[in-house]
Amino acid sequence: MVDVAQMMHRCGLRSAQLQLAAMGSVGLCTVFWMRAASFDQDERGNAERRALFVGLWAPTLWLMAQSLRDLDQAVHVSSQ
Repeated sequence: MVDVAQMMHRCGLRSAQLQLAAMGSVGLCTVFWMRAASFDQDERGNAERRALFVGLWAPTLWLMAQSLRDLDQAVHVSSQ
């Protein structure tokens, strides 16, 4: 079975990078949500759905970062 966290770690992804991406998605969601107010009523629903979709990335990215942090700690402990 393939361990996704190990694969991401081998590709060079680190926990801090995914945490920054999670915070960025929250900021992007906020921008999309505020920008949705400038659209007319017909387009506003689509803009709000886009903002919610981007906002759902944050918990996924944050949990992926946590998995990488746990892997880094396990590698660090086993190397001592």
